[in-house]
Amino acid sequence: MAAATSGRRVLSLRRKLLLWLLLPQLIMWMAVATLAYRIALNYALKGIDQSLTQSVRSLARQVKPAGSGLYIDFPRAAQAIMEEDPGDPVSYMVSSPPGSFVLGNVGRDPLPAPPAAGIKGEPMLYDAPYGGKPFRHAALEVDYGDADAPQRMRVQVAKSLAVRERIARELIYDMLVPLVLLGAVLGFLVSAGVRRGLMPLQKLQSEVAEKSVETLHPIEMTQAPREVHALADAVNRLLAAVRRSMQQEKRFLNDAAHQLRTPLAGLKGQLELALAETDPDALKSRLVKVNAAVERSAHLVHQLLSLARSEGEMPVEELDVAQLARELAREWTPRMLAQDIDFGYEGADKLLLRGNALLIREALNNLIDNASRYAGRGATITLRARAEDALAVLEVEDDGPGISEAERLQVFQRFVRASDVPGGVGLGLAIVREIAQRHGGDAQIRRVEPHGLVARIELARG
Repeated sequence: MAAATSGRRVLSLRRKLLLWLLLPQLIMWMAVATLAYRIALNYALKGIDQSLTQSVRSLARQVKPAGSGLYIDFPRAAQAIMEEDPGDPVSYMVSSPPGSFVLGNVGRDPLPAPPAAGIKGEPMLYDAPYGGKPFRHAALEVDYGDADAPQRMRVQVAKSLAVRERIARELIYDMLVPLVLLGAVLGFLVSAGVRRGLMPLQKLQSEVAEKSVETLHPIEMTQAPREVHALADAVNRLLAAVRRSMQQEKRFLNDAAHQLRTPLAGLKGQLELALAETDPDALKSRLVKVNAAVERSAHLVHQLLSLARSEGEMPVEELDVAQLARELAREWTPRMLAQDIDFGYEGADKLLLRGNALLIREALNNLIDNASRYAGRGATITLRARAEDALAVLEVEDDGPGISEAERLQVFQRFVRASDVPGGVGLGLAIVREIAQRHGGDAQIRRVEPHGLVARIELARG
């Protein structure tokens, strides 16, 4: 199926536009030509009917009733007028009684009789073949004679319908020549307009083709039509997403390389010293230090991956953060009990918003981990969830030593630590703020009197 699709020829946008613009015009011109031909035939027939009507009346005036007979006054000049066009001769016949030849130029081949009786004194027009060709006929019935011996005379004039076809063709030719010229000019103008209209797309193509990994700057299309602006905006959004992704990847690699260098170097040094030890107690002490270095490196890698995940694409769904907080409280309870920490949850039973459950869980885990790590054994930690206007607020409060005002302004920066307690890498709160901002909110830290700390996450509920 893929091979068949790839082998199928696809028309370019320019050809499609020309096809959809010029093909309807061609169909319209053909329809106009057909309609014009029919109109020309109709007008030509009207002209023939008018000529036949005049001729049949004129011929009827040349044959005058005289008592019970007819007086024919048909001079040579009148006959010449009737037959003046040798290319389109007029056939005429006078018969009395109708069908009995009296006068005419039809010889032994009489003109066909009318299909029905007409109105006396009024010409009747009809079509009937004559000599194997289509003809248009006019017939006029005239009564004469005495009341005791009434008689009737039929005057007939006929003309070939070939003249109608010739007149129609001449009219169509006179009309079509300027129409064809007009169509050619219009087609040229349409083609030029399509070419000019597609120039912004060609410019957009050139600008996109010139982009490289180092030059993912937005595309400027200030003079382009609105539709191209929309396309350029979509490309710019894509370029911005790619640029942001590349910056995040570069920052992650730089952070990982910088932060992993020191613990890995320390780990290598401890291993070298451990390999050189012969005293079992000294060797055990070295291995304990190696294990601590490994745990710190593992924690650093986990935090770096969490930070990279928080900066990436974020699928959202409808979720209950109050339920999520309660689940986390249950998961952390055994660990808190092992550290002799009083840990609990208080707040709303249900708190809905649209967000990413995995990232919000990561942010709360970081806050709870920080509180348990720095508050120390015997502390009290409370996890809260509540609504404040259009925000969902998540808080982790502890009664530990807290941090100074100057440190509170810096702890959300990457790799900044406000304590010498081992185990931290200075990324937890940076991850928390990044996740909060991705959900339309922010993260804050404030001091609790007489001592302690509240870490607060604000998430937009709309």
